[in-house]
Amino acid sequence: MAIKIEMLRCFCAVAQSGNLSEAADRLGRTQSAVSMMLKQFENHLGKKLFLGERKSHLTALGEQVLEMAQKQIRQFDQTVLDIKAAADATHGQIRIASVPSVAALIFPAVLDQLTRQFPRVKVELRDTDTQQVLDALADGKADIGIASRFHSLKGVKAMPLFEDRFGLVCASDHPLITRSEPPTAADVIAAQFVRNALCDLIQTPRFVAAIKDADVTIHNTHSLITMVRTGNWVTILPQTLAGFIPDTIAFREFVDLPDRRQVFLYISERSRFKDLTTACSDFIMSKKWI
Repeated sequence: MAIKIEMLRCFCAVAQSGNLSEAADRLGRTQSAVSMMLKQFENHLGKKLFLGERKSHLTALGEQVLEMAQKQIRQFDQTVLDIKAAADATHGQIRIASVPSVAALIFPAVLDQLTRQFPRVKVELRDTDTQQVLDALADGKADIGIASRFHSLKGVKAMPLFEDRFGLVCASDHPLITRSEPPTAADVIAAQFVRNALCDLIQTPRFVAAIKDADVTIHNTHSLITMVRTGNWVTILPQTLAGFIPDTIAFREFVDLPDRRQVFLYISERSRFKDLTTACSDFIMSKKWI
């Protein structure tokens, strides 16, 4: 007997709720049907997934299976959505994934251009971190990607888009902003510093040493800006973000940080609507973004 997606969905529902009754309600099935499906699953594996009969605790194998099953369910559900979207895209579809620090800069102009040039085209814009941009391209879930740094991907063309400098980002009334002297690596060490994923792109040794032991790391850009906005914390971000941060937050270049963030445009060679992808990528490359 093959393992089916509904079997995984049933197992996950029971594992998450901790009992058959709630899982059955969630799945819209009877308890006996859920119990039978679980038994078939365990019989197929030849191993127990739950400790005892109450289904409230997983075995070590059950914990592993839960993690893998949840991943497969998410992937299956997303694939179904992608298939439906592709079927509905009779006038074409373009999917663009970008790192948030560039998405805010590029998405408005790209969306305006696409909707004017290609009326009724389906446009999907997603802002996420560099790794997920690359994953979307590799998995065929994005036609165009925008990410920091060069990465080699099979079937994906990479083109340099722009570079921007790193600088200090903190509250506009912070002493490092209001003083006359520009900030230095030593100031980062002395301040309460919040690290973020873009800091990994910095190569200048004194800055690497200054930020490597930071106690706080925030990956979400919105949460990072909110934290810095309190006036108690500082961070380092590319200059592109300076145009989109609130007035209560300021950007200032360092005197001793020459590093520049390189942003690349990634174009999938497997796009379903190649004319759309080409037109969109040509538009992005034609603009001077900073």
